[in-house]
Amino acid sequence: MGTEAAALLFTDGAVPAAAVVRDCAARKIVHVAVMSEPTIGAILISATASGEIRLVESARALAGRGLEGDRYAKNGGTFSAKPGTGRQITLIEAEAIEAYEAELGEPLSAAEARRNLVTRGVRLNDLVGREFLVGEVRVLGCRLCEPCAHLVRLTGKPQTLTGLANRGGLRAEILSDGVIRVGDRVVC
Repeated sequence: MGTEAAALLFTDGAVPAAAVVRDCAARKIVHVAVMSEPTIGAILISATASGEIRLVESARALAGRGLEGDRYAKNGGTFSAKPGTGRQITLIEAEAIEAYEAELGEPLSAAEARRNLVTRGVRLNDLVGREFLVGEVRVLGCRLCEPCAHLVRLTGKPQTLTGLANRGGLRAEILSDGVIRVGDRVVC
């Protein structure tokens, strides 16, 4: 299959491909999905906490700060003044946005989600406490990026609180300088 691998999802969750062969008859298949190589699908930056989100093809990552031109690099995010980690860059799974739309019947754009990076093919919740690469940039996953009242105010969509709960993305710190580009691999 090249850079793609099939993932069978059962009623009790994802099962590794090797286990599928042995347990296939014992479980009910509810969905078959093709998982692509983990990549960056979109990069978004905003100069201010409530400002317009701009879609860009690449962004310079500044270690210990954020993405050049983004609110987090300027300490201008909604929660930047509060102590804590993971206030430099945010990520969300494209699959989480798609699931939100499918389950709630309400569109939600990447810009409305207000995360810096939209990934595809990587489980971000699994990256809490782990170092990983986004293209050439080293990143440390710090904590989940749960939806908040600020997001509800900006989108006008109250369902984002429940619709993105436990899948609102990841808050992270940038450990090395470099450029992140759309299409870059995410290596965990």
